[in-house]
Amino acid sequence: MHRQTISELRAQLDRGEVSAVEVKDYFQKRIETHDSKLNSFITTSFDEAHHDAVKADETIKAGSAGLLTGVPIAHKDLVSTKGILTTAASKMLSNYIPPFDATITERLHHHGAVSLGKVNLDEFAMGSTGGTSYYGITSNPWNLDHVAGGSSSGSAAAVAAGLVLAATGSDTGGSIRQPASFCGVTGIKPTYGRVSRYGLVPFASSLDQAGVLAKTAEDCAFVLEGMAGFDEK
Repeated sequence: MHRQTISELRAQLDRGEVSAVEVKDYFQKRIETHDSKLNSFITTSFDEAHHDAVKADETIKAGSAGLLTGVPIAHKDLVSTKGILTTAASKMLSNYIPPFDATITERLHHHGAVSLGKVNLDEFAMGSTGGTSYYGITSNPWNLDHVAGGSSSGSAAAVAAGLVLAATGSDTGGSIRQPASFCGVTGIKPTYGRVSRYGLVPFASSLDQAGVLAKTAEDCAFVLEGMAGFDEK
């Protein structure tokens, strides 16, 4: 299942060959089994993911599923998630639980994506190796002695290792594109203004862009479609 693209999983879910809860359980098991070697996740949110997967199954059964309904994702840990620890990989925010969602969190949740947690990065997105994280460096799934790149190290590593099918990232000067290259996945830094920055812990606000990492350009397009659009905030 972890080798599938989003469109392949979408077809399976819609045909009823697998449930969103089964998908969530499968990817949770992969995280529990493999992430101790990678350190791609800072926080897991399996209870919330289970609730969202149950809701996704109800949506699929009702025949109103979208492209991302039941699809397992993760959020870079500078993307605000209401009620879930958001640290920006910094000791300063090690106990910060946001009272609101980032716009991209809200939109992907609305489209039925199931987030399994928050992934590692260079502290406040300042770095290109993943090595400045308070929570430790992220290893490259293809060679554990190598870095995953940065600052979206956890996003790239989690996708490359098949722990999720897509992950949000942010790019100021290469922080999606470079780790995507290091880990052999696809990353998109959208045109400025295409995706709302509301709820992202900033590095350089006028340059930061919210984007996506996934296996393929098509998968990135699916997630980008779910995130993009005008935001009155």
